[in-house]
Amino acid sequence: MKDKIIKTAKKYCADLVGFAPAERFEKDSPIFKIMPEVKTVIGLGFRILRGIYRGVEEGSTYYQYTSMAVENMDETVMPIAEMQVAMMLEENGFLAIPQRKHQQIMAEKDSTNPEVAYNAVYRNREEEIQLDFLDTAIKCGLGEKGFHNALLTDEFGPFVRYGFVLTNAEIEPTKEYVPHLCDNCKKCVSACHGNAIDQNGNIDPWVCSAYYNGANGTKNPFMPLGALSDFDDRLDIIAGNAKIDKEKAKKIIDELIFYPPIREYQSSICGRACDVACYVHLEEKGVLTKKFKTPFRKREEWHFDIEDFK
Repeated sequence: MKDKIIKTAKKYCADLVGFAPAERFEKDSPIFKIMPEVKTVIGLGFRILRGIYRGVEEGSTYYQYTSMAVENMDETVMPIAEMQVAMMLEENGFLAIPQRKHQQIMAEKDSTNPEVAYNAVYRNREEEIQLDFLDTAIKCGLGEKGFHNALLTDEFGPFVRYGFVLTNAEIEPTKEYVPHLCDNCKKCVSACHGNAIDQNGNIDPWVCSAYYNGANGTKNPFMPLGALSDFDDRLDIIAGNAKIDKEKAKKIIDELIFYPPIREYQSSICGRACDVACYVHLEEKGVLTKKFKTPFRKREEWHFDIEDFK
């Protein structure tokens, strides 16, 4: 059965497949609320194509990351693979429940998700049960936790997305990672366009959201030179050095209309600079098992001069 699951998952574009026994989870884990008889959690990891990041890296093409690495993955690629694995399990007499993250539902009251519009998020919805996706991926042996709360994998570094299938089939588990990739270099911290990650790896979701949407004009080719004129500290915002709270982040995001969203997904102008910096570091260290003929970062990072916005 394990071999059948792996074969099916990989046929439908999963690159990584891991298995966690229910015993790895706390008794109050959402997996038992969703499926009380769960025996195994199947983790499916999907690479984000390295080439998709190149447009933002070069400052040439931006919609491909959001379109192909976020919207297409979440709405098409991953659900199809999860459904195919679940259907195969049910054809063999087992129960199976695919688990896709709902990007617009949050248990937190005052948080947000930079990948979707802040006013499209349903907050404080603790009754809407969702897995802790990162923790579940780690328990399934897909990877380890990076400094900036990304899943890091041996093959693709942080360039992955993931989903799950709960089942009452008992399947031989995958060993959990012994952490070895993240060395706390903090390249992710310095790479963030808005200083949203602190020195302890905590991420301010509202600051992250503002700069995910392109608040840093030195890295946003679509921002007019006179942008954000209603803010007294506009140059600090554009340079990524401003102090930003929730309400200020909303006002900034409302003015960042220089690039259209992809359906309900906000277009990423930062291109997940934190993940890219992490990937470049891991590649330079030579620890990634998936090799390429040329390095990802081929030249110094480009940026516009803050003086141009004065």
